[in-house]
Amino acid sequence: MRWRRPSTTSDGNDARETIRVTHPFHPLRGREVELVTYKKAWGEDRVFYRDVAGQLRHLPVEWTSAAPVDPFKEIAAGRCRFRTEDLLRLADLLDKVKE
Repeated sequence: MRWRRPSTTSDGNDARETIRVTHPFHPLRGREVELVTYKKAWGEDRVFYRDVAGQLRHLPVEWTSAAPVDPFKEIAAGRCRFRTEDLLRLADLLDKVKE
């Protein structure tokens, strides 16, 4: 009987998952970083990666390619700058300013 290799043993072909920073104003925008882990921290989902010096860093998931696709953005395909819910919130804020 042949033994299977233990599941904790790396096979040498483990591909490291990378993610791309997508936030338009982040200094790393467009750069790929190696994903260390993905977890909830400080009340939101975050991705953790190591910078060039090896320091563990983190970003909100929404600022990366690891974020789930926003259906509104997918359908709007860049044709609409604002979501309906955001415009309604803005209208409420403007009403409060008028008072």
